[in-house]
Amino acid sequence: MPNRHPRVVDEVSTWRGNRSHVIYTVAVFILLASLDNTALAMIPAMVKPVSSELGVSEVAIGFMTATVVLITALTAVVWGFQGDRSNRKVLLLVGTAVWSGGTALSATAGSYGTLFSYQLITAVGLGSIASVGFSMVSDLIRPGRRGLVMSFWGISQGLGTLGGGLLASQLGAGDFRQPLMAVAIAGLGCAVLYIPAFNPPRGFREPELEGTAIGDDHVIDRSQVPALMRKPTNRWLILQGFTAQFAYGSLIWATFLYQSKVEAAGYSEATATKVGGLFVAIFQVGALMSIVAGHIGDRLQERTPRGRALLSAAGILGAIPFFMVFFFVPLRGLDVTEGAGTGQLIPEVLRELATNPWAATAFVSAILAIALTSADSPNWFALISDVNLPEHRGTVYGLGNLTNGVGRAIGNGMTGPAAVGLSASMPPPWNWATGLALFQVFFLPTGYCYWKAAETSADDIADVRSTLRARAGG
Repeated sequence: MPNRHPRVVDEVSTWRGNRSHVIYTVAVFILLASLDNTALAMIPAMVKPVSSELGVSEVAIGFMTATVVLITALTAVVWGFQGDRSNRKVLLLVGTAVWSGGTALSATAGSYGTLFSYQLITAVGLGSIASVGFSMVSDLIRPGRRGLVMSFWGISQGLGTLGGGLLASQLGAGDFRQPLMAVAIAGLGCAVLYIPAFNPPRGFREPELEGTAIGDDHVIDRSQVPALMRKPTNRWLILQGFTAQFAYGSLIWATFLYQSKVEAAGYSEATATKVGGLFVAIFQVGALMSIVAGHIGDRLQERTPRGRALLSAAGILGAIPFFMVFFFVPLRGLDVTEGAGTGQLIPEVLRELATNPWAATAFVSAILAIALTSADSPNWFALISDVNLPEHRGTVYGLGNLTNGVGRAIGNGMTGPAAVGLSASMPPPWNWATGLALFQVFFLPTGYCYWKAAETSADDIADVRSTLRARAGG
């Protein structure tokens, strides 16, 4: 018989480990995931003011942001592995303190080199939220609801990116240091909220292990990593992230594309920075469809183990034509007040979306593209959990996040040079639109990888359930 876990059994009826405590913990994790993406998104949304103040090129800022993405991904593997064998709550508190401190230091930087070094500190801390946070959240969700709950995890990251871009474009148009310090303070505040969060045993919500301490009896060791890489579904899920992130990484420059469109319409850099940031922030509302996509993935998965992967493939491939429209539609007839503050510009931008057919076309195409790709995130998260044992999930997520980060860094880092290279034959913003469009071709192999994952996931899921049953039968 399996050993009962006194902490879990005795405290379920009280605060620690009960439904309210779990909900609180998931909410804090979602907030953490949002803030770490806010930190990542701020510098790309302030390319013009940062490059102007520090006296470097926009390409240099792009190289820095790409490096930060890559270091975040590299360190996520180490954080994830340690989280699968040690106290995850302590690791998350340390990681949050590191990235908050690095972001606060970034706000004091007076040179490109100093900012670069402080951003690398930030990147090291951000890696913990990605993999360790994912491992803990997956233990707090029942398998049949993973897609739905993971959609909130994914949306939080999208909202964090949106918030970072919006905060940076509005507060950072005149001084890039203000939004950096604001997010650093928010990160430290979130760390305080996390102190009373629940630290679940591994496999806490697995039906076979629920109410036992068996999950904590099993931790990862280095010898198990090669076997994780040989698992067919893991290979396809990790590979799809690499190709997908070429395209997703390039989309970090969408804010800059729309800022360039506004500037091309005759507005100053400061006004274009604010208006372009508002346009892209409003377009992100399509990401809310991730909730629906996660729920649909759960229902399809009940019918067939191929469900999540097939849904993700369809969403990725279906989004490509709408992204193309979003990139190339011009903002003709744009009418906003030059030099106005954010409070005045928000209703003016909303009015443009309702009355300007060019702006409306950009809005509709962006909503459709983002809504379709929203099927990817929650179902990828859920599949990683479905096909791996509890003590392996942080490590596999970290490996997936590494390939994601490499792909995103390449997409992020190469879009700028590609656009600059194209500027010899086409002026802004069309060089940026073309550069972004070129990277969408990488969604094609992403769809293929999901198709292959659909073929292998049934056997891998069955192996996990069988192993958990054997452990519970002890």
